[in-house]
Amino acid sequence: MKLHNPRIAPVPEDQWTPAQQAILETLSPYRRQMNVYRTLVRHPALAQRFFVFSRYILAESTLPPRDRELVILRVGWLCQSEYEWSRHTILARRVGLSDEELCRIIAGPTAPGWSSFDATLLQAVDELHEQTCISDATWTMLGQRYSEQQLMDLVFTVGEYTLVSMALNSFGVQLDPETTGFPPTE
Repeated sequence: MKLHNPRIAPVPEDQWTPAQQAILETLSPYRRQMNVYRTLVRHPALAQRFFVFSRYILAESTLPPRDRELVILRVGWLCQSEYEWSRHTILARRVGLSDEELCRIIAGPTAPGWSSFDATLLQAVDELHEQTCISDATWTMLGQRYSEQQLMDLVFTVGEYTLVSMALNSFGVQLDPETTGFPPTE
């Protein structure tokens, strides 16, 4: 973790204001207990609007779930957002990513074992992270499989999770009890 203590602490349930409670009750009981949501709700107007966009990216975008999680985890790694990584490894396993693939995400698009498309998808994340633009070559390769809407959703997914990673790191959002951080690296 970049910070070992929160700069902005999660709101304990017994201290939720009516506005905070109304926002958090739109989430499942499980999600209501997550540090990320209980931290963001300290700013109810922002949280209410942000959750709408976040819900679209996570549950309604045109990206296949496996691709989405591959992208989000690469963003989490590049931004060194341990909280993001820990939450999305759970989701990634649910959509079929193996532990071997999770470790390979850390190595990036040039790691042996990726399909050509997976490597290109990770390359797009790296390019957005480093240059804030996908190169023509990568865009063309992605366009062989992805529709225009999927390409748009890809860029917005990388952007949204970069933003989330910045917030998590800067606010010092701590890992939830049921999660672990980054895997050990050599």
